[in-house]
Amino acid sequence: MHIRFYRGVQFKDYYKVLGIPKTAAQDEIRKAFRKLARQHHPDVAKDKKAAETKFKEINEANEVLGDPEKRKRYDELGSDWDRPGRQGPPPSWENSFGGGGFDPRGGGGGFSDFFEMFFGARGHGKKQRGFAQRGQDVEFELPVTIEEALHGGKKSFTVNLHGHSETITVTVPKGVRAGQRIRLVGKGGGGHGGGEPGDMLLLVALKPHGDYRIEGNDIIRAVSIPVETAVLGGEITVQTPDGDVKLKVPAGTQPGQKFRIRNRGLHTAPAERGDFHAETVVRIPKSLTGEQRTLWERLAKL
Repeated sequence: MHIRFYRGVQFKDYYKVLGIPKTAAQDEIRKAFRKLARQHHPDVAKDKKAAETKFKEINEANEVLGDPEKRKRYDELGSDWDRPGRQGPPPSWENSFGGGGFDPRGGGGGFSDFFEMFFGARGHGKKQRGFAQRGQDVEFELPVTIEEALHGGKKSFTVNLHGHSETITVTVPKGVRAGQRIRLVGKGGGGHGGGEPGDMLLLVALKPHGDYRIEGNDIIRAVSIPVETAVLGGEITVQTPDGDVKLKVPAGTQPGQKFRIRNRGLHTAPAERGDFHAETVVRIPKSLTGEQRTLWERLAKL
């Protein structure tokens, strides 16, 4: 086999494109590619034109470095592949392609001339053999309420995907936790060359709640109680995401004191939950009747 080398075709430093060293492991290559693909995907980037160009470079670099066989051939080729006096490709390139020379004229599949020359399998008198590429995964944040995280349910939201707005309906599983990802198969970027579409990954994030706050896996709610209940004790009703609970308040309860209701917090596992805490806020009357003032004054003298 004879491969003709063409002057004027620029070498592509795929390691530089992905921002990784030449010693990077395959796992590092995958992580770098996914990070850059999410950042520069045309469907989510603000400057779509610039993102499209950058995305093609990232995709091309991953096409070569993400395939151990192509990466090996690329490393053997080296950046001085077209230096004067070089007689041809490394020996291991023999029979890597289906014979014939490679012509960099024209582009195929959005790849550069450099890629098409050495990896695009485009020969004289041959039909181009493209690569079937799976579409890119896309990631969006999915805000869920505490009630949705605890009990699950269907949720609809709108995303800008494939150049237009699309409404997505997803089933939020019961017990989902912040930081988990929900995968929607086939809802990501479109494939190339007959490849299947990518997936949509929804990163679960808890929405702030007006009545509750979260500490780890516990749910905290401020509960207002009258001053006489704090002093004398009594029973109050506390609202939780799972319904109302009767709570006995002992005499001498202090402001900010917490009462634990076990297993009413967020899920830590499918069958395990954190706790719910009722945090007391003692309600002080802003105005007093004459009789009430007299009684408080008598108490103050005791």
